[in-house]
Amino acid sequence: MTSAQTHTENGAQTDGKPVAHGADNGHLHKYGMVIDLDKCTGCGACMVACMSENNVPFRDDETDKLTSITWMRVYKLTNGKPYPDNDVCYLPRPCQHCEGHAGHSPCVSVCPATATDYSTETGIVSQIYTRCFGCRYCMAACPYHARYFNWWDPVWPDGMEKYLSPNVSPRMRGVVEKCNFCFQRYQLAKDKVYVDGESTVSEEAYQTACTQACPAGAITFGDLNNPEHLVHQLAQPDDHHHGHPRNPNAFRLLERLGTNTKVYYVSSREWVRRAGDNYLPDEQTGGGGH
Repeated sequence: MTSAQTHTENGAQTDGKPVAHGADNGHLHKYGMVIDLDKCTGCGACMVACMSENNVPFRDDETDKLTSITWMRVYKLTNGKPYPDNDVCYLPRPCQHCEGHAGHSPCVSVCPATATDYSTETGIVSQIYTRCFGCRYCMAACPYHARYFNWWDPVWPDGMEKYLSPNVSPRMRGVVEKCNFCFQRYQLAKDKVYVDGESTVSEEAYQTACTQACPAGAITFGDLNNPEHLVHQLAQPDDHHHGHPRNPNAFRLLERLGTNTKVYYVSSREWVRRAGDNYLPDEQTGGGGH
């Protein structure tokens, strides 16, 4: 090996260029989302973009939600009050990509086949379809109902197979699937970084399909570990308290379970923030407390 062909563990160099796996010089990312519920109109564009980008299968009859597959699902919430005090909120729910404690998210901890894993490089909870044998322990462990089981092999309408994304493998019957923050886009961004001789993946280079499709700009995606990224500035995660948001209008779903999720929600409405967890009638909410 010549002096021009050196190699390091995290910041690998080959002929003066960084190799793909060390494209960010060993920096540990924590990719996540902030979803502004005051902006979300419930249009469902994020759901459509997610299914299109990730080759999510569908059936002729999608009315049975127990057998349908929706990586991104939009829920309708209401404050339960009569007119004129009635208020409605729409809540998009992708996989929350729980970190738990040191990467021990609920689904990762129970999978007997290591078909789902937590990446310390990206903070993304992966799903490895060829390892999954369909025990569905992860579905039972997930408190957010973000995982779906394939009861049938995908059947595409005539001609639609030509429009499937070549970067995402369609899943077979008998395996579990879920949102992966469009990880294939991260891989493509890293490849481009390598070709261009750059050292880091920029905020704009890696964005999820739902983020780009949202017409209201309600979804923000980026690296929660990078103070320059908008997602960090909106959530203001406190690393000393497992990423708890310092933004008083920000919250995470079922915060007190300790799942340490990477999807933050923002709302100026108190009843919306209370809907994110099981609060007692006299209990206060707010992202600023611990």
